[in-house]
Amino acid sequence: METVLVLGFFLVVLSFGQGVVILTGGLDLSLPATITMGGILATSWVGAGNPGEWYLLPGVLVACGLVGLATSAGVIWLRVPPFIMSMAMSIIVASGLLGYTRGTPRGAAPDAAVVLMKSHVFGLPTPVVALVIFAIAGWLFQSRTVYGRYLYAVGTNVDAARNAGVPVTLIRILPYVISAVCAGFVGIALVGYSNGATLRMGDDYLLPSIAAVVIGGSSILGGRGTFLGTVGGALLLTILGTIISALGLEFGLRTIIEGSIILFALLVLREELFQKLRSFGR
Repeated sequence: METVLVLGFFLVVLSFGQGVVILTGGLDLSLPATITMGGILATSWVGAGNPGEWYLLPGVLVACGLVGLATSAGVIWLRVPPFIMSMAMSIIVASGLLGYTRGTPRGAAPDAAVVLMKSHVFGLPTPVVALVIFAIAGWLFQSRTVYGRYLYAVGTNVDAARNAGVPVTLIRILPYVISAVCAGFVGIALVGYSNGATLRMGDDYLLPSIAAVVIGGSSILGGRGTFLGTVGGALLLTILGTIISALGLEFGLRTIIEGSIILFALLVLREELFQKLRSFGR
């Protein structure tokens, strides 16, 4: 069970960021590239045995946050659909990383990342303790803060939220920044877990981050959902992946299941989807 919780820690953090984006009616497809960016910058900027450069780790998160800021700018001011804008950012970031590393990421995991992923607190793996703390903090942020309530308002009806005095532009910018920072943090944690970075290290997390939000009861069209539900969905998918690996089944089976969950959610919500598309057209 500890192994499931440790592996689930990555998906829980990532799904929080994806969840707040979906809550506003958006979608972030740049997560795999941003995860890779966080891991590669952590190993190349900091690496192992450089405790004096600990301040560069927040710099990695800031760099990842800028990716989210660029995505939100395209969505809000250029009015590019979220999935197209975030996909474009994913391609840009992935191509930039390929050039930056020349195809071979170098460096080792920062000591702080290794401590986070491989140490113990009160007899429990640190990621397990961090997962519990993060789940509580994420739930409080999403459900008990003014900003969290604004997220629901914007996701339900942008025009109504604007008429009610909600700062819609700011509310729509921050979710993409939060999502990118979460992805960068996951990249740092992954290199601490595996002791290195690769150019494809984030590829397996895109569909699970969306599926976890949907399984947790959130509407993929925005305006509805809870983070605790997302945590449950992330852990369920982690358990499913662990079982598939233990049985020696093809990893693609997990992808098929996750894709089917998202498709099912869209079919269930198709009337709501058509209504939103008609209102967008008007």
